[in-house]
Amino acid sequence: MSEFFEVKYNNVVPESGKILIAEPFLNDYYFKRSIVLLIDHNDEGSFGIVLNKPMHIQFNDMVSDFPAFDAEMFLGGPVKKDSLFYLHRLGDKIDGSVKIMDGVYWGGDLSQIRELIMCKQLDSSDIRFFAGYSGWEGQQLESELQRDSWLVSDMPASMLLKSGTTDLWKSVLHKIGGKYAYWTQFPVDPNNN
Repeated sequence: MSEFFEVKYNNVVPESGKILIAEPFLNDYYFKRSIVLLIDHNDEGSFGIVLNKPMHIQFNDMVSDFPAFDAEMFLGGPVKKDSLFYLHRLGDKIDGSVKIMDGVYWGGDLSQIRELIMCKQLDSSDIRFFAGYSGWEGQQLESELQRDSWLVSDMPASMLLKSGTTDLWKSVLHKIGGKYAYWTQFPVDPNNN
């Protein structure tokens, strides 16, 4: 039965643009049944954001000094929870943004985002805001991967900013299929089995 939960990297190397999928019994407030998009991964460490943890609070309730914008905030991870981070589809429209994959960019000039919101040229489906991020020191993520805490995979850009994130963990595992699809059937608390 323990082999059922073995990941053994599934031959996908962690790198920018890949996702980390939490194994079903990872019991951590920030990472339980989470999908983490890796923004950067190198010998010095790893940096990413949790995609599927909506905070159930609106952007303007958390971020002052911005025009009204109908967007929900997400919890990106346990590090710097008082800081704002964002993924978007705006590419060259935002100076300093970093391409994560075709059609998905990270960060950039916040004043340009404010301007696009003010001019009503930005739709909430084109951007997602996060409080905090997820970080690992050098070799820490590799150690967690060897302990089968995460499955590394790809995710189409079209799913990254899609609404309905509460079922994202299940949707991604069903898409991968095989034994990973069965992970979705395990109870959140194994004591409730």
